[in-house]
Amino acid sequence: MPKMKTKRAAAKRLRLSAGGKLMRRRAFKSHLLEHKSAKRLRKKRRDTGVAAPDTKEALRLLGKR
Repeated sequence: MPKMKTKRAAAKRLRLSAGGKLMRRRAFKSHLLEHKSAKRLRKKRRDTGVAAPDTKEALRLLGKR
């Protein structure tokens, strides 16, 4: 059986944290920022976890487990 290849699109968007959680970038932070509040933009600096129902599929795309 050949090796499982990582889906490169998923690898560019998701990463595993040191604790093993899947992390993703927050949405709505790429453009049209001038009318969004500073508080809103500050909160989007941090990565957040992937939702539980999506975790199994995301790990498969990354070639993990």
